[in-house]
Amino acid sequence: MQFFIDTGDVDEIREAQSLGILDGVTTNPSLIARTGRTHKEVIVEICEIVDGPVSVEVNAEDYEGMLAEAEEFVTWGDNAIIKVPLTKDGLKACKALTDRGVGVNVTLCFSANQALLAAKAGATYISPFVGRLDDIGQDGMNLIAEIVEVYANYPWIDTQILVASVRHPMHVHQSAQLGADVATLPFKVIDQMFKHPLTDIGLAKFAADAKKVPTS
Repeated sequence: MQFFIDTGDVDEIREAQSLGILDGVTTNPSLIARTGRTHKEVIVEICEIVDGPVSVEVNAEDYEGMLAEAEEFVTWGDNAIIKVPLTKDGLKACKALTDRGVGVNVTLCFSANQALLAAKAGATYISPFVGRLDDIGQDGMNLIAEIVEVYANYPWIDTQILVASVRHPMHVHQSAQLGADVATLPFKVIDQMFKHPLTDIGLAKFAADAKKVPTS
């Protein structure tokens, strides 16, 4: 499984990069707004930090507006890909962009039918939002299982399943078990994945035992 980080904070991205586990970055207008910096300034810096894909989300809701923004966004970095919503206009834009060789991440997916439509439109990634489904009393991981099953039925589908709205390490664990291609994680979830009480106990024991070892 590939790990992307879901953030607009370049310090978090540099830290994740230093861990040797980072494959890409996803952003959205809300995350960029928190930085207090311009959209272009943030994206250009992120594209310089990482080698993998950087999802840059359009703000426009109409087909022509999405394409106009995408034309600008792809000039901000060779690894910039375009993030569009799973709407009719979004899928039209997805098809047009993929036909031009531009990578596309289709976001705000909440059903297997939507994921199938995105694959038909040539999406590079489909982003099902598991946490938001959990928030309304549904099981977000059921959606991942459904998309994995549907995509496996059709060898021509090469759209990657990018699990989004990840809230905790179990979302990552379960996504990997189901065979999802990518999980995009807030930095706090990456940090939580390192932690286990037995690791802490083991380190404490090693440190205590090391003090008992003669130095000469």
